[in-house]
Formats: sequence, structure tokens, C-alpha cells
Amino acid sequence: MPVINFSYSDLCGLVGQDLPKAVLRERLPMIGADLRSADDASDEMSFEFFPDRPDLYSVEGIARALRSFLDMEPGLRSYAVGSSDVELRVDPSVSSVRPYIWSALVEGNEVDDPLIRSMMDLQEKLHVTLGRNRRKVAIGLHDFSAVRPPFTYKAVGPHEVSFVPLQGDRVMDLAEILVGHEKGRAYADVLKGKETFPVILDSDGEVLSFPPIINGVRTTVTESTKSIFVDCTGTDLNAVKSAVNIVVTALAERGGKVKTVRVSGADGTVRAPDLDPRTMDLDVDYVNRWIGTGLDRSEMSRCLMRMGHGATATDDGIRVLVPAYRADVLHPVDLAEDVAVGHGFERFGSRLPTRFTYGAEEAVAAFSARLKPIMIGLGYTEVVTLSLSSRGEQYDALGLARDAAAVSIRNPVTEDHEVLRASLLPSLMAILRKNKHRELPQRLFEAGDVVWGTRNRAMLSGVSIHPKASFTEAKSDVLSLMQAMGLPCEVSAAEHGAFVPGRCARVLSAGHPVGVLGEVSPSTLVAFGLGYPAAAFELDAEELLTLRSG
Repeated sequence: MPVINFSYSDLCGLVGQDLPKAVLRERLPMIGADLRSADDASDEMSFEFFPDRPDLYSVEGIARALRSFLDMEPGLRSYAVGSSDVELRVDPSVSSVRPYIWSALVEGNEVDDPLIRSMMDLQEKLHVTLGRNRRKVAIGLHDFSAVRPPFTYKAVGPHEVSFVPLQGDRVMDLAEILVGHEKGRAYADVLKGKETFPVILDSDGEVLSFPPIINGVRTTVTESTKSIFVDCTGTDLNAVKSAVNIVVTALAERGGKVKTVRVSGADGTVRAPDLDPRTMDLDVDYVNRWIGTGLDRSEMSRCLMRMGHGATATDDGIRVLVPAYRADVLHPVDLAEDVAVGHGFERFGSRLPTRFTYGAEEAVAAFSARLKPIMIGLGYTEVVTLSLSSRGEQYDALGLARDAAAVSIRNPVTEDHEVLRASLLPSLMAILRKNKHRELPQRLFEAGDVVWGTRNRAMLSGVSIHPKASFTEAKSDVLSLMQAMGLPCEVSAAEHGAFVPGRCARVLSAGHPVGVLGEVSPSTLVAFGLGYPAAAFELDAEELLTLRSG
């Protein structure tokens, strides 16, 4: 979870009054924080906040939440948004690279060390969480006086544009930054496979940013900065907008005046940002059922106002105005949670459950557990791997056609974690790749779930690698395993992309197909960077259980 470090005196200044540290230690955990350090002898404080509240990733957001939660300024915090003549032009060339950009201009801040430290920390926290390590969202803050609008967001060739990046001491083109700059090496994977790269330029061709990698040194925000230009690029428009809202409202908490930027592209021109609250209607009975209370509309409205929402009782329930910086509120259940927090968890009391249930181990889990000692007895070492994988490893590396029905992750952190695995074998091969400098033989197995369509399936897979690994070895191990389980076993010739033709077999028990075994094909070995023969098998543990029980 994100750890937010801040100055106690700075927090009190933003709140508008001195708060005893004892109050902070007691009350901040009630809105989703865990105390890390708050020494009475030190001005520095540290709290760890739940990842679902990115608006609390700065001392400004914490101060705002405290003013509401402690009933100093309950209700919706409004931010005036003026207009500017600044234009940001979006070129169609970015549509296939990094399609979305949002922006704002903030004037009037007294830019000092606490502000700079807070904004830098907020940026990085948002990059990691909301931004999925900059893949989904990347934010740039710039000294507006150092550049001249209109700005252009476009995609260019890797050697087409050069500039001095932040923390750099020389002019570098985009390709050089990706291999020669610390941030370039850290985030080059985000632009992997792209033939062009996104940049933000001013009217003189000066570089503001090479998103999502690094800003230019020219626009560094310093204590002499009077106006801050904010850009945010990404692959998810809602997340991009939310990030800008969080940043500019944090700056507004320090006295900044937010102004819009005209963002123009193929679909027309819009004004960014939009800090108008979202309206949601909340059913009182629904909330009371969820959190186990009997609050009336007036009481519930006060709870919501304590969480920074606007709330008005209506004939049918409560009309809620959700602040623009609350990216976490997506559903009425999120508001129900806020009601619970605003009511105070300490007021719920404690009681024993009125219903009792009894758990028991699933039959297939118990059966899989009984398989493990047998595999260990055969000389295999158990491993446990992630359920997430890549299409490249799950299908391409095994010589299999990609399955359109594979369960995909909508917003994967990396391309290595884009689908739920449909086979255990790629995970075992990936471990062999990591262990290829260790001595042989290596014999690994895993008993775990894969996903076929809409349901989990318990499987057992094993792999052996050494100079003499062969089809015969895999067959012998499978026959021994089946004998130990008291199940008949036979094999018949089969074809599978991961195995050498003619050295692959289908595993049958009482005529029922239960798996596959064979000698791993050279193409699969090459795909995983392995230089020795390997033999492997994969069995359907659920089918084996059915046969054993029948």
C-alpha cells in the first residue's frame, strides 16, 4: 500500500488549525490509513493508505479529508475553474501509440519545497497505482513560463526529436533515452513494440515531455515557478481524467487557481479539466442492509458529508454529489462504504454471528494433495506459480493456436500477466528458464488450477530436464503415478504442439482421456531459452478423481 510521508506542521497549516498528534493517530486510521510513524518529537509523519483512495496520496488530500471527517468543513469541496486561451492539439498519430491526453493550467501557487516534494510524491504514487506503472496513466508537471503554447501531442520517430531529459546532462533523442537514461530503462517496456513514440511539444518545437518516460529539463518546476501546466497521457481516458483531477485539486488546496486548457483533436475541442461533481442517487434501505444500520436519510446524509460528498435528502432517498477527485466511487456500494466510515466503525459495536457455517476441504483439493507425495517420491520438486500468464507463453511457445476464449485481463500490469493460464506446463518451463544456470537434472511439478472457459480446472503437470530426458521417462513416471493411485493406464499416439511428433502420447484411463505426455519439442525449448532435452506431462486431476471415485 502507498506510504505517504508528510510534515506535521505542513498538514496543520493546510487543515487550518493545530491538530494534536494523538487525534491524527486515532482518526486517520478510521478513513483508511495505517500508522507507520508519528513521533511526538519529530515533525515528520508517515501513514500507509489503502490503494482504493488515490485522492489521499498527498498531504493536501489528507488535510481536505480531515476537515470533512472531523466536521470542520463537512460536505462537498467546490473548486472554481477559470478558462485560459491555452490550446493543446492532439495529432491523430498518437491514436495507436498512447491515445489519450488531458490537461490543466494552475496559477497562483506559492511554489515552495513542501509543494514540490508533495507533488513529486503524488505523481509517483499515482503512476504506480492508478497508472499501473505508467502503462495506464503518466503525469507531467511543467513550468508554464518556460514554454510557449499552443502545445502539440503527437507521435514521432525514435530519432526525430532530441532534448535534455530531467536528471540528464546532455541532449538525447528518444531512442537514446530508452537505453541510456534511468527512467528510460525502467519504463521502456511500456513502449515495447511501438515504431513511433509520443511527445508533447510547444509552438517552438521545444519538448515538454516524452510520455510516459520523462519530462524535459527545460520545464522543471522550481520555487520560481508561477504557473504549472499539467499533462496526463494514457490508455484509459477515465483514469487519465481522474489523475488530472486529483493533482489539480491538490494544488488548489494550496491556493492554486485552476484554469482550463482547450484540448482539440479529430473529435472536436473540449475543455479540460472538468471538476463538476457526479450525481448519484442512493437508496437508504439499500445502504442499511449492506452495513447493518438503521440510519434515516438525515443521519446518512451527514455521514456522506463527513466523507466530503454533497448530500441532500429526497423523497426517494439521497441525492449525492461525488467530488471529481474521488475516482474510487463507481457504484452505490462504494457510497455505502463511505456511510459506514462516516458513521464511525467504533459505533458499530460487536456481536456474535447469528448464523454458523462449516467449511470442508473440496474433494478435488484433497485429491490433489494426495498426488503431491507421489510426485515427490518420483523425484520431483513442487513449485507454485502465478495464475496469470501471457498469450506468448500459453500458446505461441507451445506451438498452439491462440484461444479466443482465453480469459483476458482488461488492464494487465505487464504483458506477462495478460491472461489466466489454461495450462500449467508454460509456468514450469518458465521456471526452468530462470534456473537454467543451475545443475541438472531438474524435475519440477505443480498441482494447481487452470481456467477453461468460465470455470477453474484442477491439473497436475510435471517436467524433467537433463541431457537424457526422453518420451520414455515421461511415460514411465505417468505409469508409476497412475499405478500409485490404483488407476489403469494406457497411452496412445497423439499430436501436440509442445511435443516432438512421434514422441507424444495421449494418456487414457479406462478408455477416458486424462492427459498428455511427451518429449518437449525443440521449438518450445528455444522459446523458453533452454538448451537441454526435456520431457513433460499434464494430467486432469478432476477427471482422475472422478474415475477413482467411480
